[in-house]
Amino acid sequence: MCPANMFSTEKKEDSTKKQQPLETINLDQGDPTMFVEYWKKAGEKSSIVINAWQNLSYFPNDNGGNICWFLEKEFSDEVTKLHELVGNAVTKDRYIVVGTGSTQLYQASLFALVNDNDHDYSSKPMDVVSAVPFYSSYPAVTDFLKSGLYKWGGDAYKFDHKNEPYIEVVCSPNNPDGHTMGPVVNGNGGKLIYDLAYYWPQYTPITKPADHDIMLFTVSKSTGHAGTRVGWAIVKDEKIARKMTKFIELSTIGVSKDSQYRAATIMRAVTESGQSISLQLAGNFFEFGKNIMVDRWERLRKVASENGAFSLPKYPKQYCNYFGEIKEAHPGFAWLKCNLENVEDCESLVKGNLKILVRGGKNFGMDNSKYVRVSLLDLEDKFQILLERLSTVSSSSTKVKA
Repeated sequence: MCPANMFSTEKKEDSTKKQQPLETINLDQGDPTMFVEYWKKAGEKSSIVINAWQNLSYFPNDNGGNICWFLEKEFSDEVTKLHELVGNAVTKDRYIVVGTGSTQLYQASLFALVNDNDHDYSSKPMDVVSAVPFYSSYPAVTDFLKSGLYKWGGDAYKFDHKNEPYIEVVCSPNNPDGHTMGPVVNGNGGKLIYDLAYYWPQYTPITKPADHDIMLFTVSKSTGHAGTRVGWAIVKDEKIARKMTKFIELSTIGVSKDSQYRAATIMRAVTESGQSISLQLAGNFFEFGKNIMVDRWERLRKVASENGAFSLPKYPKQYCNYFGEIKEAHPGFAWLKCNLENVEDCESLVKGNLKILVRGGKNFGMDNSKYVRVSLLDLEDKFQILLERLSTVSSSSTKVKA
């Protein structure tokens, strides 16, 4: 329970007037609606018209010889151009596999990796692990199909591989805390999947092109088009790429051609905006995103420092090759810690008292309930409500931990 005097009270204009209950706002999911204003300004250059007679076939209009048979060449070309511009991933001599978002590609990666191993699955499924705090959906998605080939193995820091095969998922920048991550287990039989959904310059410094065996990306966080439901994997090994393609073929018979063409159009607009090619009034997409994230983090840190009830992670300053400047990370989520000694469950405080839907630390493998993940990617009015409600929490009436 939270004491009543933990919250500051606004000046009452009429003491007899009944106070209206707070409206609940949802900042639980990373819904990237903050990009709406940019795409409204972008205009026709980012739009596409698909006639009813187009894209009827299962097969792509032009595959370009890709082993992923449902991959549209226009989409793969724009993926390559965008990565070359940003400098966040190696694409040369790699295979691109398109999926219905990065979640499907994650499942396809698991399928491909366990079927590329001589492990005896009759005795034990292969463990899938990730370092705490890990992305909250990894356990559920891993175990959803109840596969006898693999299972969720928990925290990579606590995993004892015993020289047996395993899969480690490396999320970098990490969801939920925004830190740059690397492998933890480092066992001889380990396979790695890199989830790089947030390795874009609006969120973090681009220090070098990522070059890993399997790298997952999505338009959801790169351009803000979560509803388009398209992601892609960049894969080194041809056999793995073929097996990932087979998984997607069997589960959804490919990926929407309409979505691929829309995503290609969007990515082309982003690339051209970064090359100073006119995009009407919108400007450089990544500059737009960076400015919003820097502003929101500055305002959020100001609230946290003023009331002392909450604290936020600190990130090192690094040189960003894309922007050509030294900067720190400004992640899409705030990994918020409650410092109030008499509050053991931060999620209950924020949800119950402040009426803000967030995701508690236990969902990310944490034993400590002092943490919550808060989305900073929503519309400005929701972010402003977040600041206002967090600022009402006062530490003056309770002892705050150092």
